[in-house]
Amino acid sequence: MSTPLPSVETATQASKSALERVKSAGEPSHADHLDLSDFPEGGVTAWGTVLGASLIQFCGPGYTSSYGVFQDFYTQTYLTNSSPSAIAWIGSVNALLIFSVGLVSGRLLDRGAFYQVMKIGCLLQCLFLFMLSLAKPNGYYQIFLSQGIGSGVAIGLTHVPSIAVVSHHFQRRRAFTMGLVVTGASMGSILHPIMLNNLINGRLGFANGVRASAGMIGGLLLIAYLLMHTRLPPQPRAVSYTRVLQNSSRDHAYICACLGMTAFEVGFFFVVFYLQLDSHLHGLSKGFSFYSLTILHTGSFIGRLTGGVVSAYVGIPNTIIGCSFISSAVIFSMIGLRSVTSVALIGISYGYFSGGFVAVMAPLISYLTPEVSDIGARIGISSTMSGIGSLLGAPICGAVLTSHYIWWRPAVLAGSIATSGTILFASMQFILKIRQKTASKDTV
Repeated sequence: MSTPLPSVETATQASKSALERVKSAGEPSHADHLDLSDFPEGGVTAWGTVLGASLIQFCGPGYTSSYGVFQDFYTQTYLTNSSPSAIAWIGSVNALLIFSVGLVSGRLLDRGAFYQVMKIGCLLQCLFLFMLSLAKPNGYYQIFLSQGIGSGVAIGLTHVPSIAVVSHHFQRRRAFTMGLVVTGASMGSILHPIMLNNLINGRLGFANGVRASAGMIGGLLLIAYLLMHTRLPPQPRAVSYTRVLQNSSRDHAYICACLGMTAFEVGFFFVVFYLQLDSHLHGLSKGFSFYSLTILHTGSFIGRLTGGVVSAYVGIPNTIIGCSFISSAVIFSMIGLRSVTSVALIGISYGYFSGGFVAVMAPLISYLTPEVSDIGARIGISSTMSGIGSLLGAPICGAVLTSHYIWWRPAVLAGSIATSGTILFASMQFILKIRQKTASKDTV
């Protein structure tokens, strides 16, 4: 067979067989309470949860993905005493915390504390956005604490649970619905740059512009909280991260997937953080530069929307390999950014394939997880590892860029590291093929 694990149906069968092995061994698990044939796969509550989770992604990761607007504004206007690398640390720490706090929030989801976690996370996100609006010009640490750390923790509390809770309602359509959820982040990354560029660079200015965006986000988070519902009962005992880590350390395919995601995140945030600044400094009009991120994230929206559909036909591993490879190639093409056409081509192509990559990240971890009860913990672990790449990528690229703005250096660095992620995903696929061949021989 050319593709060892070709579809979501294959993942479903793997999950069923894994659950049966757990039951036969007499080990208590959350899986004992599940009948995989009873997943509703639709209905008002299920689709309401998908919509609510999409709004969470719109307000959280969608807002973080628009940090390129702040990178440009801080560099040119508000934090002129700070270097591009120092400014990039604000967005990178924010992204790291979004991923790493998922290690805690994923565990709390498994323990049945979904509603409490979402309530706290939503309230904190609104609070720290209003705190950001109080930051003064060249008040680097005021911005770092509120936007980098505070908002990062708040969004991190809601990010993983909002994705993982979809698995309570869907099994056969899990990859597709998780793809729909993460398209909420793409919609946010399309609309937030337009709104923020016009607010903070317009008559309202930075303080009132951030407050206006905070008010809108607060209303959307309230709607999201009311829409989302859990279905499965809490686990009878806490998932042991020690046990999950021990099992994961022996799962070479999972390790390759986590390392691949970490490497890819380095390149991902280089483009997201620096595309607007790059186009601005290359002499393109200010109006067009403001829309460069919108072009990128429009492509990302289409990619995230179709990523789950494509993976159902060609397989989740093949989808992530293809998307990461093409995205890495486009990062190298940042060297040739000179005109409106080049910005549009880079934005659309990189947006589409990186969006497809993001759409299948969570389904890939779910796909590689044999026990349903460990999904939240494993997504949290992989998110934490991915956060390392998001933390280091943009600041390192900013340091290589220097204050002289030598753009080819960070493009080559980010593209090379992202390509290493593709190699790791290919290694993951190779391991899965060997597993299938071994399983086939044992069956015979």
